Amino acid sequence: MRRQHFLKYFQKYYLLICSATAMLFIFGCSATKKVPQSEFLLTKNNFKFTDGKIYANQIPDYVSQKPNKKQLLFFPIGLYFYNVSNPKYDSILNEYQTYPKAMRNQKLRDSLFIKYKHPEYVGENLFWNRFFHSLGTAPIILDQGKTQSSADKIRKFLVYRGYWDSHVEYKHQLDSATKKAQVDYTITHKDPTFISEYYYDIKDPQIKEIYQWNIKKSIVRQGEILDQTKLENEVNRIEDLMRQKGYYNFNNSNEEIYFTADTLSSRKQVPLTMKIDSTYKKSTIGKIEVAIVNNVKDFPKNTVKDSLRGINIYKMDEQYKTRALWRPITIKPGEIYDQKNLDLTKRNLLSMNNFSILSSQIELRNGGKAPPNDSIIDVLYLLKPLPKYELKVATDINYSQLLNFGISPSIDLTSRNIFGGAENLSSSISGTFGSVRNAADINQRTLAYEISTQFSLKFPRLLLPFSYWRLIPKRYSPTSSLNLGASVQNNIGLGRINFNAGLNYFANVDDRISHRLTIFNSQLSLTQNKDKYYDFFPADNAYRQDIFNLYFINHPLEQASYNDGTLTSDELTLLITGDSTFINSLDSAQYSTFNNFVQSIFNKERQTQDVLINSLIYNFTYNEIGKKEYENPFYFNAKVEFAGNLLSLISGNKKKDNIISDATKTLFNIPYSQFVKFDVDFRKYFTFTMKNGRKNTLAVRQLLGVGIPYGNSQNMPFVRSYFNGGSNDIRAWTAFGGLGPADSQLDERVRSYILDNVKLTTSIEYRMPFTDMFEGAIFTDAGNIWSLKDNGLGDQFKFNKFIKQMGVGSGLGLRINVAYITLRVDLAYKIYDPNQPEGERWRFSKIQPFKPTLNFAFGYPF
Repeated sequence: MRRQHFLKYFQKYYLLICSATAMLFIFGCSATKKVPQSEFLLTKNNFKFTDGKIYANQIPDYVSQKPNKKQLLFFPIGLYFYNVSNPKYDSILNEYQTYPKAMRNQKLRDSLFIKYKHPEYVGENLFWNRFFHSLGTAPIILDQGKTQSSADKIRKFLVYRGYWDSHVEYKHQLDSATKKAQVDYTITHKDPTFISEYYYDIKDPQIKEIYQWNIKKSIVRQGEILDQTKLENEVNRIEDLMRQKGYYNFNNSNEEIYFTADTLSSRKQVPLTMKIDSTYKKSTIGKIEVAIVNNVKDFPKNTVKDSLRGINIYKMDEQYKTRALWRPITIKPGEIYDQKNLDLTKRNLLSMNNFSILSSQIELRNGGKAPPNDSIIDVLYLLKPLPKYELKVATDINYSQLLNFGISPSIDLTSRNIFGGAENLSSSISGTFGSVRNAADINQRTLAYEISTQFSLKFPRLLLPFSYWRLIPKRYSPTSSLNLGASVQNNIGLGRINFNAGLNYFANVDDRISHRLTIFNSQLSLTQNKDKYYDFFPADNAYRQDIFNLYFINHPLEQASYNDGTLTSDELTLLITGDSTFINSLDSAQYSTFNNFVQSIFNKERQTQDVLINSLIYNFTYNEIGKKEYENPFYFNAKVEFAGNLLSLISGNKKKDNIISDATKTLFNIPYSQFVKFDVDFRKYFTFTMKNGRKNTLAVRQLLGVGIPYGNSQNMPFVRSYFNGGSNDIRAWTAFGGLGPADSQLDERVRSYILDNVKLTTSIEYRMPFTDMFEGAIFTDAGNIWSLKDNGLGDQFKFNKFIKQMGVGSGLGLRINVAYITLRVDLAYKIYDPNQPEGERWRFSKIQPFKPTLNFAFGYPF
């Protein structure tokens, strides 16, 4: 190879060459380089199950010694890094790493050199040795004594879970030549012990009555395995239940609830009895005190007492109003103790984002030594104000099929206690920058961005001109927020300037049910670069030119006027669409072109329209996800929006800006939208515990959306319309990727950007965890968008047709859980495409396994 060619290829692949060289250098070091003679590096623990892989996922956790952790699925990189450092420094560096980082300097290193009798090392920096040593992990040397203890732990775990006769054996595989070892554990579960009958023996009649009323929620059941973890969970459930009913002292010693099993007649089928021998007294709330201090010692000597409706407020100054400190307290003096109300009060105080809790004291009065103090609970919260201002700077990475990978930098400033009532003003400037597919050339991507500023003033109360506590109790934690914002957006070439404002009310009935009401929700969206629409949508322009050329054949005067600029494109389009003689003269192929032309006009009007929306929105949410008491959680979200009714009372004269759409009333020369919109999101999750102990999940989601324009609007506004595709929708199609509307046969280049006002999407996904980090999924999505009326495309929603018009896609996915982030990769394939000609809609024969629709995203799709 000639020298210049060699240099050319080296420059092109130098990163790959350097990476490969580094990997060979690291992995070239023997894994047993630092394993002492007659010792063995533990490389693997093997688990053999003679009668089924029961708890196979949890059993490895009870092994004391585990091999060096592997990174990148295959290599123990930490071990290799550790071996790169010189072994003669290991003892010194091991102690060196135990010191605080601030003390690690040359002086400390020299002192350790002297301590370990190596004065000749004094002055050496050892940078690379320190670097690899700190990154690495020492080899795990097999300790055969720990193998025996591990086997004992595994058996104890199995006995604890109900397998009383289980047996665990182990064997070492020792390779003296390579100084490596493996441990084989052989596990025999044998038959478990079952609960043949379940009884309860409760001395206190009131406790017994409460338990009986809630016995259907019991975790312990007849016929199930006698699992000690379930007994513990049942004790916790009973404790929570009784503390919600006023029994503060219930099971204080943690020994007052216990279970007895009768094993005299059988070890496999045993009667179980739950016993509560003590009697209890209901407790009531006594003094309630809230103090705003800088430290614990400030209370009470440096504070001034105030009170409101039985709650004592202690303050060092008048920074916070007394009423603002009364609102989050959901307990009252004299009421029956309920731990849920105390937990809610604590959450309310923290959610105000104005305080940290220095101390939360919930105690029986004077230690509860004698009546009535043994049933009176005094409550004290010591709160420390957070800093007046808090500045956060962050950058997020995001991905969507429309935007691809992008970055989202943001600056957020929180100003606390604006008016003395714990109000917070949040001010933010943020941006999202990425790339989108160039509509003019789909093989290229262009810069896309959105820059926005938002202001949100949050109140820990409802902004209403009247007292509402009797209608909406404090336990609902009602809050309000006043929002104002603006953004500049450029995505598909047509930039937008958006302004938004709204007043939001929030109320949480409990930790499952929440309500949100937004009034005066206003949005003004102004489209930029309208005259460049056809530059960014060449397919629409091609159909426009085809129809213009057809029209010019018999209309030379209009052609001359168009060419010299006296007749604009919109004026010519209006002439053509209103010329019935011309339209009737078209043959079938020309008429198909004309239909695509008309739809392109409609797309242009929708995407370039200026929109003013003023609406009222109500949102109801019921959410069991994340609640431990729901093994198969359910989620339901419903939203309804009414827009334009208020503006219809003050709007001006009608104005016609569009070719197809009728004239509309305007406000400040901008047409306003009038519609009602319904959205429903239903999800159900079914959990299956497998023999290996891992929990698989079957997740089902149903989305339904309907927008009904009326009054001043013939169609839903662009920003409230529906589209198909994307990583959280029907994954076999990209966003605006050509699915829908209905089974329209329009050119996909035009059809892809059609938006409609009915959406139906059904998704089902089966999730299978492989490890704590990796999870697989199999999924199917089906759905489409329609219109409530026929727009000439055959896109009207009809009950006798809609199922055949739903696009269907299936695929496989991988989820990678790192810390609190889930990275999702989905490979999806089109199974049924309703927009293909009849006879070609089933796509099984067209599937190309190595050309899926690739979806990257963060988090689960639902």
